[in-house]
Amino acid sequence: MIYLYKLVDIVYEIYYWLTIAYILMSWAPHLRTTQIGELIGKLVEPYLRPFRQIIPPLGMIDISPIVALLALWFIKIGLQQIIVILF
Repeated sequence: MIYLYKLVDIVYEIYYWLTIAYILMSWAPHLRTTQIGELIGKLVEPYLRPFRQIIPPLGMIDISPIVALLALWFIKIGLQQIIVILF
């Protein structure tokens, strides 16, 4: 049980930091065209896309990644609670 709980935590941390890196890359768009930028984009963009479709930008500020990260955190907490209940 503890291994599965920790695995969820590790996967969350990795995906969280990949998402943060992808968001920061938007400040220097040429970074997204590198091999690493494209790889991170392929991993993160499918998750961010639905949030961007639902939440429009507020002028020049796109708050959809913040909502996506919050949702990711809720998913992590939910999965960990399910693991605790089942095991």
